[in-house]
Amino acid sequence: MPDQPALCRDCLRAQPAGARRCTACGSPRVLAHPELHDLSIAHLDCDAFYAAVEKRDRPDLADRPLIIGGGRRGVVLTACYNARIKGVRSAMPMFKALQLCPEATIIRPDMARYAEVGRQVREMMRSITPLVEPLSIDEAFLDLSGTERLHRQSPAVTLAHLARAVEDELRISVSVGLSHNKFLAKIASDLDKPRGFSVIGRAETLAFLAARPIGAIWGVGEATRTRLAHDGLTSIAQLQTMDEGDLMKRYGAMGQKLFRLSRGLDRRAVQPRAEAKSISAETTFEGDLSREDQLVPILRTLCEKVARRLKTTELAADTIVLKLKGSDFRIRTRNRRLAQPTRLAGTIFETARAMLRHELDGTRYRLIGVGCSEFSPANAADPVDLVDAGAARRAQAEGAVDALRERFGLEAIETGYTFRPAAAREPEAARRAARPREINPGDRDRRG
Repeated sequence: MPDQPALCRDCLRAQPAGARRCTACGSPRVLAHPELHDLSIAHLDCDAFYAAVEKRDRPDLADRPLIIGGGRRGVVLTACYNARIKGVRSAMPMFKALQLCPEATIIRPDMARYAEVGRQVREMMRSITPLVEPLSIDEAFLDLSGTERLHRQSPAVTLAHLARAVEDELRISVSVGLSHNKFLAKIASDLDKPRGFSVIGRAETLAFLAARPIGAIWGVGEATRTRLAHDGLTSIAQLQTMDEGDLMKRYGAMGQKLFRLSRGLDRRAVQPRAEAKSISAETTFEGDLSREDQLVPILRTLCEKVARRLKTTELAADTIVLKLKGSDFRIRTRNRRLAQPTRLAGTIFETARAMLRHELDGTRYRLIGVGCSEFSPANAADPVDLVDAGAARRAQAEGAVDALRERFGLEAIETGYTFRPAAAREPEAARRAARPREINPGDRDRRG
């Protein structure tokens, strides 16, 4: 449109209508959109973050294909764009990545260094708005509503300044998506990577979404996509013609989500939150317990609760912590660092159960808890294990259980550890103990 607002993303000057190159610096990176200065919800995502940090700190790698990940039996955590051009993708087995890009340099991840750079990026985000909702180490939602008076410019201009500042000060790049809600902002940030800045306005929402596959909808994973395809649904355009009630009859709560997001309706607010120091769940028994057959079912339930929180917060645990409180109120805390970060209840449980067995010395316990700390981003979790052939099947099985519980409720499926026939169950005290209460990290030390 000839009258749409425009901005140069390099020199940050406003541009006349229809400008293809910046009239001041000659840059072709002119951002133009009819609603450019009317939108305030953004998603900011660092470009190939781990690889970008490595290339920043090692100039000799600047022009070389770079893969961050484990050895030949590991998986790709991320790859620079030179490697991505060859087909390398996150979560790909390393041997396959090297077949596609044999000239690539492989570097093992330095999560502490990446976390520090991620914190610096978040502090820069918080300098322009307090409404920052981190999703992982390298991405976050921002709400810049009402910041025009503070910054004396529209949210779009403020975001362009932020992207430029990240490049100048931290020497990595980011991509920005700007829209009228979180769902569309996140889609927008992925449209023009790297160094992108894309806008999806209100007026174009329905047409933009109609042209996209159902998999573009937040929360639609492979299993859901397969089921929808089996029912003949493959495009968002199809969902836009359907009734909300019919979708809910077919797919329950997911049906309502499909109806709303296919139309670009997302009421979720940007929720600022502090970085998690730990995630845990614990329960106090009404009667002291000491036997493995009493404690293990309770431990399994707690591990499933912790895993659910990891999955909803987009984190993976590097360290598992077991907490026990004896009848004398003395607390035992044991922890074990994992070889690979995890989000799986099964992995958390097996690790915690191994620690528990060492504490079964006749002591009667009044409390048990399990938690995790030292987090990694979700995309680092549970890499493909080429040695343990059953690992992938167990992960797939847990994913299927999660999907069924989301649809039918948490008690729809129980594991062999938590299910007990009525005749074989523990007394009332133990049965109540098997229903743990979730303890927020800030509450843990205030409980007796």
